[in-house]
Amino acid sequence: MRIRAQVAMVMNLDKCIGCHTCSVTCKQTWTNREGTEYVWFNNVETKPGIGYPKHYEDQERWKGGWKLDAKGRLVLRSGGRAKRLSRIFANPDLPSLEDYYEPATFDKDLLLDAPAGSADTPVKQPRSALTGEPIRLEWGANWEDSLGGAPERAGTDPNLAAMDPEAAARVKFEFEKTFMFHLPRICEHCLNPACVSACPSGAMYKREEDGIVLVDQDRCRGWRMCVSACPYKKVYVNHATGKAEKCTFCFPRIEAGQPTICSETCVGRLRYLGLVFYDEDAVLAAASVEDEHELLAAQRAVFLDPHDPETVRLAAEAGLPEEWVLAAQASPVWRLIGEYRIALPLHPEYRTLPMVWYVPPLSPVLDAVGAAGRDDTDADDVFHTIRDLRIPVEYLAELFAAGDSDAVAGVLMKLAAMRSYMRARTLDGTVAGELCAGVGMSSEQIEAMYRLLAIAKYDERYVVPTAYDKDAAALEAQAASASDCSLDCAGGPGMTELPATAERFHLVSGDERVRPGRRGLLSRRSDGRLGLAIDPAGGAS
Repeated sequence: MRIRAQVAMVMNLDKCIGCHTCSVTCKQTWTNREGTEYVWFNNVETKPGIGYPKHYEDQERWKGGWKLDAKGRLVLRSGGRAKRLSRIFANPDLPSLEDYYEPATFDKDLLLDAPAGSADTPVKQPRSALTGEPIRLEWGANWEDSLGGAPERAGTDPNLAAMDPEAAARVKFEFEKTFMFHLPRICEHCLNPACVSACPSGAMYKREEDGIVLVDQDRCRGWRMCVSACPYKKVYVNHATGKAEKCTFCFPRIEAGQPTICSETCVGRLRYLGLVFYDEDAVLAAASVEDEHELLAAQRAVFLDPHDPETVRLAAEAGLPEEWVLAAQASPVWRLIGEYRIALPLHPEYRTLPMVWYVPPLSPVLDAVGAAGRDDTDADDVFHTIRDLRIPVEYLAELFAAGDSDAVAGVLMKLAAMRSYMRARTLDGTVAGELCAGVGMSSEQIEAMYRLLAIAKYDERYVVPTAYDKDAAALEAQAASASDCSLDCAGGPGMTELPATAERFHLVSGDERVRPGRRGLLSRRSDGRLGLAIDPAGGAS
């Protein structure tokens, strides 16, 4: 057994309002430069819908992820080395700009300079950000937001095609009837990443210390095999540099003990960050499980309980610092995935063992309870309605459980039981013990799960330890030197005319510590100015 630590994320989809703040802040931080106009490391999709790029979930077309061959061996869908070598100069399994969208800007000066009293109403015309020529907008990264394009395209959603025809026929794409929710997506930073295995030049790699998947810009030769191999299509090519780029999980912030920028700015507070321990030796066996319905349980079995004394011992032997063990024990990600078992991976059938998981949405379920004339405070009525819904269980199962409706229904029942339990607990103080027993949880677990999902504070949602002490000096030196950073290549996100400065989040005097995101008296900003010390209790000093 080889123990590893992985920084992972869970998103509670019930709290996503589709505001796209996460997408905008990520765009401004990482992809606001030439060559990345069409690139969205973080995007928010409306489901049902065909996603971004178009139909990225159709692996029969794109050949992404892994599959089992005739002998039960795990192989890339895009083929072996010989096949990839034969396509190295002409890869047919790549999305085109039409599948992404041609990025556009608008001639706002036309509106500002329009003469007063004109008989014609001035209209700003979209122009291509690539060619500068006028274009007609027909697609975008979030085109189907709020059902904008559902009637025209959502019927071709690959998840609907995979559903039972009778269940799929019950889906009606009418504004007042469509079941809709928002799905934020970033790179999954998989335990078994197909992009890393497909890269001919070895530029894609998974960091040993925290599991973040990155691209070495110096080694990347632009073969684009990683784009084909990624089933989530979260690897992009910078057309100005010819290099592959992807979500970095904001690793400079993670190393400093801070959450990713998409998490920090999330309006709905739906993202949770934390460490998960797993057995590296068990990854291949878990990804090779024959029955797709068993993949969820197989991946959960790879994770190690951080509270288990044996796990603590193995972590110490592997050289993991005590701070990391404590962070794993307090990890909200572990609690949602391993303890409460209400978080599910996105498309486990791709066999990449993704590490960005989701709590499926329950809100439409309770709406349907009331519409059916049932009592949404009664757990039995809620449980029966979950099975009677025209779409959620089957559709959510295709997204998060490889089509296993029982797995999703079990999660929804836990969430419904939590709501019913807390409503009774709040209104009359009763403790519904039979309700807890029905979902296999104690009253203490249900109340703790409610706190984490509904009212968790900053430090409870983001439990991210700082980088290893032994690596801190090297990381600091790397951040201070632009020439040492592979992101500071021509066109890279670190390319700037200003002198590079390191963000020193943890320079505090003596034993004084500050919470992530708070400034200490001696902590320095990126421009070298001193920050104001803020006491964790709320007072300034």
